[in-house]
Amino acid sequence: MQTYLVFLLAGAFFSLTNSQDAAEEVPTSQVEEEEDPFYKSPVNRLASSASNFGYDLYRIQANKYPTSNIFMSPLTIATALSSLSLGGGQRTESLIHRSLYYDLLNDPEVHATYKELLASFGSGKGLQSAYRVILERKLRIRQDFATQMEKYYGNKPRILTGSSRLDLQESNEFVQKKTDGKVVKFFKEMPPSISILLLGAAYFKGQWAHKFNPRETVQREFHIDEQNTVTIPMMTAKNIPVRYGLDSDFNCKIVQLPFSGGVSIMFFLPLTVTQNLTHIEEGLTSEFVHDIDRALQPVTITISIPKLKVNYEAEFGSTLQESKLQPLFSSPEFNKITAKTIKLTQVVHKAALELNEDGVASIPPMEGQTRHHFPLEYHLDHPYLFVLRSDDNGALLFIGKVLDPKGLARK
Repeated sequence: MQTYLVFLLAGAFFSLTNSQDAAEEVPTSQVEEEEDPFYKSPVNRLASSASNFGYDLYRIQANKYPTSNIFMSPLTIATALSSLSLGGGQRTESLIHRSLYYDLLNDPEVHATYKELLASFGSGKGLQSAYRVILERKLRIRQDFATQMEKYYGNKPRILTGSSRLDLQESNEFVQKKTDGKVVKFFKEMPPSISILLLGAAYFKGQWAHKFNPRETVQREFHIDEQNTVTIPMMTAKNIPVRYGLDSDFNCKIVQLPFSGGVSIMFFLPLTVTQNLTHIEEGLTSEFVHDIDRALQPVTITISIPKLKVNYEAEFGSTLQESKLQPLFSSPEFNKITAKTIKLTQVVHKAALELNEDGVASIPPMEGQTRHHFPLEYHLDHPYLFVLRSDDNGALLFIGKVLDPKGLARK
């Protein structure tokens, strides 16, 4: 489908639209033919591919649970999968690589490139994550597989001892250490009948580039639907610099706010309370979000954001079985791991996220600002979707939707 990015100043807002009647319309296909310089970097191309897997994973999970809040850091699952592909035979390796969109990269050193990508998520971004491949008890594995996994992905596979108590303790300590103590008790108990288990955990608490004043955090109504509301604490700021746009195809207003460390969050807010988020979710790809990022315009607005503390956990095995990766659960070839027949049995994920007032600097005064200023207001007071990305390579760090913030909001 040909998409048009339009930059129009219409009254009090900038607009991104698909209207072919609008002035200054730019067909996306023409931009793609010229090749965006952003994608000349192998790391950026790989980040885009892994992120597209993440959007796929999110969509399946959202379709399975259409009335639930969802929060996830799919990059942790993508990383565990990518490392697992080192142990696959040709058929299984190809299956994983296609799911991660590696077949579009033309990168013979994809694991070395992934190592560079992981190195870009160093300190300062507010993200702590853990990923691991756990294998069935007392399995004899090939040394080359363990060596390559450690070389490119930073840790070896974990082979279960057979002692539920020791395996539980070791796995939880591993996640707790990797997330700097932010994700604790990853497992309440070890899952039964493990052959191959993929583990992914992530915690994010960033520092806003422009902090919110706690005294401006007030109780506001959040409209779950036309009939039901809940009252939650909302962080509020006036004249805050953001990047803004309106997408008339998806009927949503988009705001992007920066964190310190080269990370930003993009909120997708439908124009009406009754609008379903599915249409927006179906359109999300790494390339689309990158185009949105380039098209948003700098403005100053009044904004309200729910103050949240989220802990989300899910078993994604059934989710992945609804994808092209289903053969990993039935008849894979992992002959580079072991001579024994093994298969994927569990994919466990836990995500923790905090959004509060903490930030680096105060909101700058309006005097002397060159930004466009309009009487815009943007209140996340009904169901919305958000995407948290790394600015330098576009990697999808977190994605989620908030349908009902009751129980998530912090006082």
